[in-house]
Amino acid sequence: MKHEISMREAISLHWWAVRQWWDVEPKLFLSTCAYTLAKHLSPYVTIWLSAQLINELAGTRDPERLKFWVLLTISLTAALQLLTAVLYHWRQAVHGAEWELENRMQTRKMLDMDFSTVESPETENLLHAMRKHMMGNLYGFVDIHGAFTESIVGGCASASGAAALTVSMFARPVTAGSLQWLNHPLAAAGVVVLLLGMTVLSLVLSAKASENSAQLWPCSNIYNRVLSYYPNFCGESRRAMDIRMYEQQKVVLPTMERAAMYRKGAPAIAILCGRVAPYTAAGRVVNAVLTGIVYVFVCLKAWGGAFGVGSVTQYVGAVTQLCGGLSEMLGTIGRLPFNAAYLRDIRAFLELPNHMYQGSLPTEKRDDREYEVEFRDVSFLYPGSESWALRHVNMKFKIGSRLAVVGMNGSGKTTFIKLLCRLYDPTEGQILLNGIDIRKYRYDDYLDVFAVVFQDFRLLALPLGQNIGASREYDRDRAEDCLKKAGFGQRLASMGSGLDTYLYKELDEAGVILSGGEAQKVAIARALYKNAPFLILDEPTAALDPLAEAEIYSKLNEIVGDKTAIYISHRLSSCVFCDEIAVFHNGTVIQQGTHEELLKNRYGKYYELWNAQAQYYT
Repeated sequence: MKHEISMREAISLHWWAVRQWWDVEPKLFLSTCAYTLAKHLSPYVTIWLSAQLINELAGTRDPERLKFWVLLTISLTAALQLLTAVLYHWRQAVHGAEWELENRMQTRKMLDMDFSTVESPETENLLHAMRKHMMGNLYGFVDIHGAFTESIVGGCASASGAAALTVSMFARPVTAGSLQWLNHPLAAAGVVVLLLGMTVLSLVLSAKASENSAQLWPCSNIYNRVLSYYPNFCGESRRAMDIRMYEQQKVVLPTMERAAMYRKGAPAIAILCGRVAPYTAAGRVVNAVLTGIVYVFVCLKAWGGAFGVGSVTQYVGAVTQLCGGLSEMLGTIGRLPFNAAYLRDIRAFLELPNHMYQGSLPTEKRDDREYEVEFRDVSFLYPGSESWALRHVNMKFKIGSRLAVVGMNGSGKTTFIKLLCRLYDPTEGQILLNGIDIRKYRYDDYLDVFAVVFQDFRLLALPLGQNIGASREYDRDRAEDCLKKAGFGQRLASMGSGLDTYLYKELDEAGVILSGGEAQKVAIARALYKNAPFLILDEPTAALDPLAEAEIYSKLNEIVGDKTAIYISHRLSSCVFCDEIAVFHNGTVIQQGTHEELLKNRYGKYYELWNAQAQYYT
């Protein structure tokens, strides 16, 4: 469980959360406050009107006055019920988007933060913590409107309404001689102190129950992780095949059963029955005693002639509501530090700083595509790592050339691309674009220079054309042309809705499932559509069959055009089509040259790698 948070810090975190929500959607608070006021104040109107009606029935029974009170009670009660219902539905309509808004805030933050921050373990831990309490305990942001706003506003409204109806109870004297001691100020003060004491005791018991309930967190943590992982795991078609072939249900189902929170003998059962239930039961007993004290005091005053039987209903209801309102409000305030622990995670995530300098120089838009990139003594160390991913890399790209980047796994190829695209900044050295350090260029401008097909690319469950154009509005003719160049033309012709065909079935039941090779062609078409000066292909034919691979390579010049192309590939056959090859090993470029030049060095790494695969080329 998270360490203790002071009340001052808790209030500060909640005020921060309120400001965040107010900036996003003020109606969340307005609708909650309006509904809560109507909900908590309406009963007092009914209580007061009922008291007047009963007093009239027990008193003079004037038909005209009875008629007046009946009509007034019916009309006001109906109007208040209607108002409360309208405000309730307004609140529900606004709060229906609450989860969506919070998810949107998180998504915007993820899209805005540095890529290095996205990849960091700290960010992953914060995301995991937030999702746990969102899905499992409903604390944090989701507790601001419903529980805290409604509880505090409702508690204040209940206490205010109850106080207004209760004051006159102490002002009306008892006339019966044996009960006149009730008129003494100490008697009234004693009753007030007793009621407040019982209210505080009920609050303490409730707080202890909540404190022990918090011990369910580790149990729910494991339960939520298992519950969210295995159903999704088993629903993925690729994994479903493995499950059936290896009968992994024998592992999955017992694991889910062991993780269940409320199974027989589970720690959660012991916590609920042994620690939470006793405090909850004791709190209810105290509330029952509290209600009894109220009834005794009010009935004694009525017995002593202080007021009529109708007022008994008013005062009993008002005092009970007063204690309930105070308990609700104080209980909510007492829970502030507990909820603040989760708000602290959310705030830490939303306020993660971007350390990467965004630059100010616009990237020159050259029609002749005369861009030159140079790595000048570049070294890179991943945050938290002690091993250099790249070390003293020096390289200059020839404009319009085809560069192949090869090497064994872990040799630094992917890191090289991340630095080139400025997903990370070098730890040492410089990367220059047309002689200027790329950190001086506007970040979004610089990214426009590159189109990349990553090895682990992802397509969106949206129409095909929107995937290609990365926008709802795009050039349809250009998108089709790019798909044809990437070898997807025949598949496109078979799609009934063409570019409007949804990919996958998450958002449209009629969506099509693409094979790995088809998806890779779409990813290549997406890169071509961007029409950036630099085209980077990470294992561009890894998921293609030999014929499709041959088709891509045969169209290589047509596909790349006048762009500078960089290929990362384990298939060294692709290097034959390139103007230059850079061989990476242990984070360093150990060889650079053409295919023929590198093969002449029989002791070089490229010669070793080529001959290891040579049997597949003959």
